[in-house]
Amino acid sequence: MSILKRLFEKDENHSFKISLRNVLGFTPKRIALYKAALTHRSIRDNADENNERLEYLGDAVLSTVVADYLFKKYPYKEEGFLTEMRSKMVNRNKLNEIAVKMGLKRITIYNKIDSSLKMSQIFGNTLEAVVGAIYLDLGFTKTKRWIVRNVIIPHFYMDDLENLEINHKNKLYGWANKLGKTLEFVTLNEKIEGGRRLFTIGAVVDGVSLGEGKAFNKKDASQVAAVVALEKLGLLKSEEDVNDSTTPAANNKPAQ
Repeated sequence: MSILKRLFEKDENHSFKISLRNVLGFTPKRIALYKAALTHRSIRDNADENNERLEYLGDAVLSTVVADYLFKKYPYKEEGFLTEMRSKMVNRNKLNEIAVKMGLKRITIYNKIDSSLKMSQIFGNTLEAVVGAIYLDLGFTKTKRWIVRNVIIPHFYMDDLENLEINHKNKLYGWANKLGKTLEFVTLNEKIEGGRRLFTIGAVVDGVSLGEGKAFNKKDASQVAAVVALEKLGLLKSEEDVNDSTTPAANNKPAQ
């Protein structure tokens, strides 16, 4: 390897470390892990070069930390409540929103020519992959501390989440039933993308498609389609709507 190439790679790694520190709040040790965590399969097909394996690991770690947090915060709540709260926190839409706010979108390596990716939920997947990288780099205890400080406390208001409705399919079914309309979730397309089966589901009311959703399983794709339909109908109560309807900000602080 030439001296010039080594110097270039050293400078590139240094810049990458600075970018990571600005987003994550610390300087990682094993840089290669984070490069993989931030690399989407649209750039690298091989499982050892993109973030899908780390996403799988990070999803498990994140769910465990959130479950532990909720278990301790709500010592007298039943299993159903805890499970629903975890679903509200660990879901594709919310994780994608958090990832964008954190700045992960700016440093994620993906095929920017594919305009659909810019509006997709790949950045929430990237956040999970980053959690997986932190876990392998720093261990569970430090990863748990990072998740609580950088994901849970800044981005989740527990009182609002308790009132937030997340089963958008049920909400759409309720609307349809009330008006005597027929609602169906129809598979519009199914194809292999990146070695995984990608589904396109449509929310069809009385034969008219009100929204479409894409995901790697039909359940998630149906929920996305329901969200699009509810937004079109003006029936979606978002987390922002909940925040706007609460008492002054002084009474709406993140859970500690």
